Amino acid sequence: MKTVKIRNRPNTKKALSLFISLFLFMSLITACGETEDVGLTIDDGQLTVDEGLLSIEEEPVITTPTETSETSPLTTTAPDAQSSATESTQAPVSMIVPETPVTQAPPNATKAPKTAAKPPPATTKPSVSKKSPATSATTTVKEQTQTAATATISLSITNSWESGGSKFIQLDATVKNTGSREISGWNASIPVGKNAAVDQHWNFNQKIESNVLRATPVEHNRQISPGGEVTFGMILKNAGELDFSKATISATSGGTGNTVTGSDGSSDSGRVQSGSVGNNNPPITAAKDVPPPTTDDWLYVKGNKIVTKDGKEVWLTGINWFGYNTGTNTFDGLWAADLNTSIAAIADRGFNILRIPISTELIKNWSNGEYPSANFNQAINHYLVGMNSLEIFDYVVGQCRANGLKIMIDIHSAETDPMGHMHNMWYHGKITEKDYIDTLAWLARRYANDDTIIAYDLKNEPHGKPNESPRAKWDNSRDPDNWKYVAEKAAMAVLNNNPNALVLVEGIEIYPRNIRTNPNFTSTNSADYYFNWWGGNLRGVRNHPINLGRFQNKLVYSPHDYGPSVHEQPWLQGNFTFDSVMRDCWRDNWFFIHEEDIAPLLIGEWGGFMDNERNLRWKTYLRRLIKENRLHHTYWCFNANSGDTGGLVLHDFTTWDEQRYEFVKEVLWQQNGKFVGLDHQIPLGSNGISLSQAR
Repeated sequence: MKTVKIRNRPNTKKALSLFISLFLFMSLITACGETEDVGLTIDDGQLTVDEGLLSIEEEPVITTPTETSETSPLTTTAPDAQSSATESTQAPVSMIVPETPVTQAPPNATKAPKTAAKPPPATTKPSVSKKSPATSATTTVKEQTQTAATATISLSITNSWESGGSKFIQLDATVKNTGSREISGWNASIPVGKNAAVDQHWNFNQKIESNVLRATPVEHNRQISPGGEVTFGMILKNAGELDFSKATISATSGGTGNTVTGSDGSSDSGRVQSGSVGNNNPPITAAKDVPPPTTDDWLYVKGNKIVTKDGKEVWLTGINWFGYNTGTNTFDGLWAADLNTSIAAIADRGFNILRIPISTELIKNWSNGEYPSANFNQAINHYLVGMNSLEIFDYVVGQCRANGLKIMIDIHSAETDPMGHMHNMWYHGKITEKDYIDTLAWLARRYANDDTIIAYDLKNEPHGKPNESPRAKWDNSRDPDNWKYVAEKAAMAVLNNNPNALVLVEGIEIYPRNIRTNPNFTSTNSADYYFNWWGGNLRGVRNHPINLGRFQNKLVYSPHDYGPSVHEQPWLQGNFTFDSVMRDCWRDNWFFIHEEDIAPLLIGEWGGFMDNERNLRWKTYLRRLIKENRLHHTYWCFNANSGDTGGLVLHDFTTWDEQRYEFVKEVLWQQNGKFVGLDHQIPLGSNGISLSQAR
């Protein structure tokens, strides 16, 4: 039976309303040529009909944006429903769920490749894999026994990777109450491939039946107030091709909602459920007491060294942990790991600075008082529940401070997108150069009195090939594509608001072989250029060094370097040696900056797998260069889900890859068996000393 609700009217209005509804209903049946019997009952102002008609409401109108892309998938809308846009910056698939079924729209794209192609002679960094441009369509469900409510579900594939011959994806979901009544229960159905399995999941109960994943709430997110939303997520193993247009969501208002059970038939209360690469019981560490922020740990530049205000030389030896750039809006991996435990482990194992990739878009949201939802396991990280994404970031800053761990902000992409680093410039889509400059200024101003955030990497890997437009160049012009000019403006935006922070400037991809005949990068012929890794070409420093005036003692150059497992660059072919790589790549692209005492170098990204002899050879050579010259560095990366490199933790984000860690440990700052931190008062983790204790 289908039910069409008609609001009660007093006296004659009620009778008239029912009469008009009956008349319209019978007219519609006649117009449609119905031949089967249709049963009718009227009870307390509610018209109940048999299976021949779904609703007397208008059909929902499907609205398609003028442009669609991976970051702006097709979105459909229904009448009387609120906007399908969620607070999330992940550009998720949104499905508005009215109370009647409608025809679904066809898919608009196919699944994207796991990792973007890396054509020679210049390539990308290892990265989180490409987000699938999944389709969307309006979907609905039948009325429940309780009063139906209106909800939307937004689905987004934010990460993907391979391990042990299996493919894994991270699927994040947001259920939003778009109606005017409180939701007391919800139930989502997501079609998956025949071999799909849930390896880990958080903040919901799940069961796969007949190639459909059924998602139901746990106790803490069963109820959703009007306009409110809840999030859940999972790691799917061998999910197959996902067609989100066939996903559905139902919601109820009143009563106790739906009965929910886990995959084994029992409630799991939101704890993480894990499979081959998961961790059922991740260690939980209590938060450390957070000391007040200080301003005595700021660092300065002296020649090619970084020193304290008293002139003591320091060595920045850190690690990358991404997620604030991908749409997770916090660190990736918190679907399985405890945040406090992870931060403590990074400090305990001797990394004294944490490079945090983040998007301009997320900072802009924060600066405008908007807080996209952070996706994390609310059972494991229960102490984060109730915080918005900026408050969680502040919590991270506090725990880093408590562990003696400093932070470097890395503007990794313009828009929030796991593949945002693929775009050439510091602006893209809805993010302008002004947004980029303004958000840097806002962030520097906000943390100007806290030396926990001690450095700003102004932009990750500006790049572009000679025939691409736009593409980053490095010359003495004021052209909008001149990274050297924009980097100086960005640095001043930071330093005018926090004159104590370090600023890091990365290189570009290409540089003219002859600056006399091609001074402004006008040639589109690749033969006219030197190429290097994105962010690794700093040849322009010799001819056009960054000029920060009175803030020159705050400038650090930051190249990136990778091995043949990411791409077999020309200098990594054949039987390459330490000397050949120095001659063919390192010296002329960036090492001359150190050799000639121009400025310090911090290698912002380096890393890779350990199971390939050629890649391990390159890593060993670069480690030697770092160690012999005490080059500053931040290893890529902590994350297990870096598609081209892997990470220092396994896929439970808790168990460390001890072989890889022992390799990196050799270039962590140590004295007398203790790791050395960058805080004058607080020792680095449980196995370190403070800067005041270092000789």
